[in-house]
Parts: sequence; C-alpha cells; structure tokens
Amino acid sequence: MSLPVEAITLQRAAHELMYLGIDGTPIYSDDLSRRNSEVYRLTTALYNAPFQASNAAESAEVCLALLMGYSVSFIDHGEKRQHVQEILDRCWDLLDVLPPSLLKLRLLTACYGEVYDEPLATEARAIISSWDSASLTPEQQEAIAEFQNVVDNPYPWEEVGDSVFPCQL
Repeated sequence: MSLPVEAITLQRAAHELMYLGIDGTPIYSDDLSRRNSEVYRLTTALYNAPFQASNAAESAEVCLALLMGYSVSFIDHGEKRQHVQEILDRCWDLLDVLPPSLLKLRLLTACYGEVYDEPLATEARAIISSWDSASLTPEQQEAIAEFQNVVDNPYPWEEVGDSVFPCQL
C-alpha cells in the first residue's frame, strides 16, 4: 500500500473509532477492542513506514493520520508521547508552508489537541472565518465542528479544583 493510501485508511479508521456509538448504537467491548487494535496497528505501520512524501500536502495527510491514530487509540507500549512529539516537530514546518485549506485546518486542530497552543487556534479560526458560511461543504462543516469540540473539551487533561491531572484509561 502507498503512503497516501495508508494515511487515508488510518484517518478513516481513527474517525470511525472516534465516533463509535455517537449515533446511539450500542458499543460492544469486542468491537471497541478490535477497532482500537486496528487503529493502533495502522498507526504503528504508518509511523514505521519510510517517510518520503512527495509534497507538503502529502506529508500533512500522513502527520494528520498519525496524530488522529495516536489520539483515539488507548494502546500505548511506552512510545506514544515520543512518537507524537516527533510528529508535532514535523508539523511545525508543514504548517508554515501549507496554504489555508481544509487540510491545514484539520492539521491545526490535531496539533492544537496535543499542545493547546493558542496561536494554532487563532490560525484555525482565521481559516474558518475566510470561508463563506453559506456554502460550506460537509467536510468543512465537520472540520469546524471537530475544531470547536477540541477547543471546548481540552482533554486528555481534566481540571480538578486548581490542579490538572492527565486522564488515565
């Protein structure tokens, strides 16, 4: 499988896992476990694949897929934080060269969801405000909703009193 195809496959699997049960259908533990394992497997395979994208957009798709995969999978064999940091390091260069677009908004959202750095959110808001709200595509609407969800729900951190504790599954 090619790198772009692997990235899109991982993005779809991560998206399905992220929204599992949101339509009110029951979530069965065996299905959750299977999907989680598959996302982790795809994430690991993509992370370990030779990273030679042909352009910034392709690199961004790969980074987005990896961030999504690591974000939704609760499997961690001790390497997750280091891998996420390495991906974020790649993203900083990409975000400087990507034009304002749906892809850039999605990558900004994924990066913001990891570091909660306000300039990322500001840039995402600028992209959203540049779009004609009357003619948004379903993909743009979903990306805006995902961005707003990350801004409104800053997990994996939960505030308890004056302290902040990472969530543990």
